[in-house]
Amino acid sequence: MRILYLLLLTVFVQLSFAQSIYKDKKAPVENRIKDLVSKMTLEEKILQLNQYNAGRNTNVNNIGAEIKEIPSGIGSLIFFSADPELRNQIQKKAVEESRLGIPILFGFDVIHGFRTVYPISLAQACSWNTDLVTQASSIAAKEACLSGIDWTFSPMIDVARDPRWGRVSEGYGEDPYTNALFGVATVKGYQGKDLSDPYSIAACLKHYVGYGMSEGGRDYHYSDVSPQSLWETYLVPYQACVKAGAATLMSAFNDISGVPASANHYTLTEILKNRWGHDGFVVSDWNSVEQLIAQGVAKDRKEAGLKAFMAGVEMDMMDKVYLENLQQLIAEKKIPMSRIDDAVARILRVKFRLGLFDQPYTTVVAEKDRYLQPESRAVASKLAEESMVLLKNKEGVLPLSSDVKKLAVIGPMAKDKSNLLGSWSYNGRENEVESIYEGLEKEFTNKVQLNYAKGCTFDGSDESGFDEAVSVASQSDVILVCLGEEKKWSGENASRSTIALPSIQEKLVASLRKTGKPIVLVLSNGRPLELVRLEPMSNAILEIWQPGVAGGSPMAGILSGRVNPSGKLSITFPLTTGQIPTYYDMRQSSRPTSGRYQDIPTEPLYWFGHGLSYTTFAYDAAKLSATKISKTQKLTVEVTVTNTGNVKGKETVLWYVSDPACSISRPMKELKFFEKKEINAGEKTVFKFEVDPMRDLSFTDSDGKRILEEGDYYIHVNNQKLKVELVK
Repeated sequence: MRILYLLLLTVFVQLSFAQSIYKDKKAPVENRIKDLVSKMTLEEKILQLNQYNAGRNTNVNNIGAEIKEIPSGIGSLIFFSADPELRNQIQKKAVEESRLGIPILFGFDVIHGFRTVYPISLAQACSWNTDLVTQASSIAAKEACLSGIDWTFSPMIDVARDPRWGRVSEGYGEDPYTNALFGVATVKGYQGKDLSDPYSIAACLKHYVGYGMSEGGRDYHYSDVSPQSLWETYLVPYQACVKAGAATLMSAFNDISGVPASANHYTLTEILKNRWGHDGFVVSDWNSVEQLIAQGVAKDRKEAGLKAFMAGVEMDMMDKVYLENLQQLIAEKKIPMSRIDDAVARILRVKFRLGLFDQPYTTVVAEKDRYLQPESRAVASKLAEESMVLLKNKEGVLPLSSDVKKLAVIGPMAKDKSNLLGSWSYNGRENEVESIYEGLEKEFTNKVQLNYAKGCTFDGSDESGFDEAVSVASQSDVILVCLGEEKKWSGENASRSTIALPSIQEKLVASLRKTGKPIVLVLSNGRPLELVRLEPMSNAILEIWQPGVAGGSPMAGILSGRVNPSGKLSITFPLTTGQIPTYYDMRQSSRPTSGRYQDIPTEPLYWFGHGLSYTTFAYDAAKLSATKISKTQKLTVEVTVTNTGNVKGKETVLWYVSDPACSISRPMKELKFFEKKEINAGEKTVFKFEVDPMRDLSFTDSDGKRILEEGDYYIHVNNQKLKVELVK
């Protein structure tokens, strides 16, 4: 009788699962989620709320052991391998060997490309070309997807105004609006039209929120973010990207004015979930749940888990706090089951939307067909080209004239490849990078003789290479000095007390200056640099950032004139480190003409939006469709721009607004729109900005409410300032 009962029970269970709604591809996603959650045990639910890592141990003899150690019901894995077959083996265990067959979500840091490494995000914003960034992100998603990745911890949209902070390289600069638009462009590239598309991966907005304001630029530190700054500056890009459909967010390491980001109910639940209606999930940053203890708001791991989970962090990255403590916290009635079910549903929702339940495995494609395809390299080259910023060009030394027959190529960056990749380029290969020197060889073969000397290393005190460098420079017509940062000098945990280059690099330029030959300074770096000593010694300065795999040819094309530079800075270059913070949308001083530094100038070296071209652009008088409008009436502003030079060029028009008298003080000006167009020599084009008063003239108060006041406003374009009166 007992055997018969067990047989009947087995048949019942099998029939039950066969009829499970969650396995029905045609059933609505929400019905599938509800059905699956109802079938899960508490242990199965808690496993879904945890993330481990896999793929570090690539020894073929140990792969089996590594897979065995991974719980079949784990919610997510950070996948350090690029092997789709390994991913499929791990996924098979979850899908075929677990009770419910819930697929694993495989995540990884695909920050600025996967194997085809693109320019760092800070550089991408200098292109002012969101369409190009979407293309690059789409290619990165495809390469990642074919390597077994479903989910990227990107984009980083932390507004960053302190270049001492190493992670400034990972975001889109100092402006909230710029971060918002490039963040949205990146999300669209990763996620495509639908998450279930074959090569779409889920985006993750990070680091939510205020992380870019870490005191003194010190990573992981306290952020004193006022409610006004939170809404006015730091939440702006997150709100835009959530509206654009970003699947997930990552809670940050930083402490937000006394309440750490990973335990902040106001930002994680009240704002993100309740006000914005985000129905995806939040993952903690690596160990940031346990780190609530170090931040002084939790006495132990159990309390840290309680605070993070109840604040709104659904998935615990790596520290196993949830795995060890949630069951007891539920038993103690400190966490209601309804919250567990909601958290699990959020994670499952992303998995269902990605199509993992219906297509859990990655199609295995040969490596040669996955990466660095011709179209991928073409986008990489184009994005690098448009991201480079010509900072200085005294007396038109660039482009190099036909009189230049010998070019000295000097500096530690000239033949370097690895550091052009930048930070967070885990899958990038040094041998696949085009160096500056290789780009020059392609561009100038049979035209210009290249004379090379390294001169010095990136850091240290060894000047033994100076004499050779000076000798090579003396025999050349123009000196190209290639300096910059090692890739490890920016990115996570890469704070620096000064943004100046090491003195050995500055001394090399000083030695070369004595030759009297023109100096063209090429910089590759992950942050703004202090150039107060280098700028006077240089006739021209080209900022190429960390351009990724395709940096050499775009740079060489700018030097030759084949490429007309079009990049403009997305972040201000202070004159000295002592000027920090300096950013364009500061508030006005109570004494605008005083209170300045007594020992250095107050003006930065290069403002946000600075960037030179080989042609000239003339702006006609901008025109308003009306000078007086109501709060519900839209306004059109347009300006005609003429290319008055001899070569075609791309111009980015930046539109700002300002409010000179308001119930709260406003930034001196705020970017509200930008547009980039190519204009042929001698031709003109019209740029238009449609002003929506509530969107563009209002301000956000300290609780997120948008307020639009009557009065005078100004529209700024180029050096023009147009007055608009807003009435009832």
